Amino acid sequence: MNYIGSKYSLLDFLETSIENVAGKNGQTFCDLFAGTGAVGSHFKKLGYKITANDIQYYSYVLNRHYIGNSKPMRFNGLADIITSKMLPENPAAAVCDYLSQLDGTEGFLYKNYAPTGSQKNGTQRIYFSDENAMKCDAVRTQIEDWKTDGKITENEYYFLLASLLESIDARANTASIYGAFLKKLKKTARKPLQLRAVNLIEDDKDHDVYQSDVNVLIKKISGDIFYLDPPYNHRQYGANYHLLETAARYDSPSIHGKTGLRDEEIRSAYCLRSSVKQAFTDLIMNADAKYIFVSYNNEGIMPLDDIQNILGKRGEYGCFTKQYRRFKADAETNRRIGEKETTEYLHYVKVK
Repeated sequence: MNYIGSKYSLLDFLETSIENVAGKNGQTFCDLFAGTGAVGSHFKKLGYKITANDIQYYSYVLNRHYIGNSKPMRFNGLADIITSKMLPENPAAAVCDYLSQLDGTEGFLYKNYAPTGSQKNGTQRIYFSDENAMKCDAVRTQIEDWKTDGKITENEYYFLLASLLESIDARANTASIYGAFLKKLKKTARKPLQLRAVNLIEDDKDHDVYQSDVNVLIKKISGDIFYLDPPYNHRQYGANYHLLETAARYDSPSIHGKTGLRDEEIRSAYCLRSSVKQAFTDLIMNADAKYIFVSYNNEGIMPLDDIQNILGKRGEYGCFTKQYRRFKADAETNRRIGEKETTEYLHYVKVK
């Protein structure tokens, strides 16, 4: 999934740097601004016990599957409606195929985020084709009905929601983020929505996944390695991914504006110059960890000296750097014209 600030392209850099400082002992790893779970998933594969957290519900859904699920989905409660010959072979794929074949319905996403449906309601938005929006509505409703009727387990529920969110993102008519839609349907947005089963990382550990304000959660947890990847600038994730939040919650929220933003938007103190230093200080001073690592790039609103000084209060400070290509949406609406690369800082402190 395309995601602002994603560390997918930096996973090798993060692994090498973190294990150079903290060793390779399969410790506990806490990913506390988890986003789509790229970093936590990577370290889960390396054998770490993971704690993942993000305040956005769509992020919780993704991490609840990628981090929280570790055993194959059986879908025994759906044996009566899925072709019996398919279930033993690959039940997860069979259920996704069943959902992909549902007839579309004119639900909340169609009425507010598809060209025909939203135009009828006064403000045309072209986040999806009409057909794909209706399919999203049908699939999302069916998943919720199965949960309500006790036909799927909690693990299966989050597996299906994660599969839907990733499939939605693959067919969205956007330039990687949902702060705006394109004026005409692009090629990928015209392709029919097909629910694809998300990958499963199997292991025998019990991992923890939270949806919490990180400054509240930090006072309740402990671990060997805390990895912090806070927002770097003024762009709020709630606005840029509002449609994934609505699809995940499917709560028919009050919305407003040309892009259909949720009225109740979660806002982060880390996106505001007036509050980021105090929030970061509070976070670091309350972290019960052996090692703290902080990802932050050279365009962040918090000065390098502030980060170094705050971390230095907890122990021995150090820093790794890496040049990498900026996020695609940044390149298209480049805040620094002509710059195609940015510098990632991985600050760390060995806590005394």
